[in-house]
Amino acid sequence: MAFRPETAKPLNELVDILLRGAHILTRAERELIATYVSAQNDCQYCQTIHGAVAAHHLHGNEDLVVRVKGDPEHAPISDKLKALLVIAAHAAQSGKAVTEEDIERARTHGATDFEIHDTVLIAAVFCMCNRYVDGLATWTPDDPDFYRQRAAVLAQSGYAATTLPGTSR
Repeated sequence: MAFRPETAKPLNELVDILLRGAHILTRAERELIATYVSAQNDCQYCQTIHGAVAAHHLHGNEDLVVRVKGDPEHAPISDKLKALLVIAAHAAQSGKAVTEEDIERARTHGATDFEIHDTVLIAAVFCMCNRYVDGLATWTPDDPDFYRQRAAVLAQSGYAATTLPGTSR
C-alpha cells in the first residue's frame, strides 16, 4: 500500500465502504465474510487481520472467528450468514460458481438482494486483495497481539484514513 498510495487510496476506500459503511449486515458479519474468503484463498495476512477486526466487533470472540473459518455450517451464526458464506465461497472460486440454489437459500433465510450483491462484491474484492497481498509477499507477523492492536484501530477509524503504527498506511 505504501509503494503505490495512489492505488491504495481507492482500494482502501472500497474496503471501507463494504466493511464499515451503512448496511443491513453488521460490521462483524461483513468482516467474517472477508475473513472466510481470505481463509479459503489461504491468505494468512488478510484472514488474520480481518478475523481480528471481526473478533473486535464480536467483543473479543476469537473462537467464533476460528469456527466460521473452519466450518461455517456448524458455527453458531445465523442461517442467513451461513447461506451468504456459501455464496462468498462460490464467488471466490468463480463468479459462475454461484448458483440459483445458493441465491434461493440466502433469500429463504432472509437475505436481501443488497446483502447478496455486497457478499459477492466483498468476495471479489478480497480475492483481489488476497492476491495483491500474497503476490507481493507481504510481511505476515505471527504475533496475535499485532493483529488485535491493529484491529482495534481499524474498527475505530476504518480502512480509508487509517495510519497504523509502524506502517505508512
